[in-house]
Amino acid sequence: MGLHLDEIAKAVAPGSHALLIVDGAGWHGAKCLQVPDKITLVKLPPYSPELNPMENVWAYLRANKLAITVFDTYDEILDKCAQAWNFFANDPERISSITDREWERVT
Repeated sequence: MGLHLDEIAKAVAPGSHALLIVDGAGWHGAKCLQVPDKITLVKLPPYSPELNPMENVWAYLRANKLAITVFDTYDEILDKCAQAWNFFANDPERISSITDREWERVT
């Protein structure tokens, strides 16, 4: 998680600050986690998947790319999941439409 935060911090424009919304995963709040000064973590309340945009990403992928599928091998599972993720990741408009939240606007 620390390496991930470091990469995000590199992308924050000079003089700007990033708010990163995180859920209750243990690594999001580990005591040894060093959050760069350019980033503030905003924790979602527990048991609130409706507030977490990533939950909608997983639901979309399950419903549209991974549903009604039988896999014969572990490698088939990995390949199908990678194909689904790459399809999704290469469509910024779809990402925005699924993850957009009115309440998370900073004006």
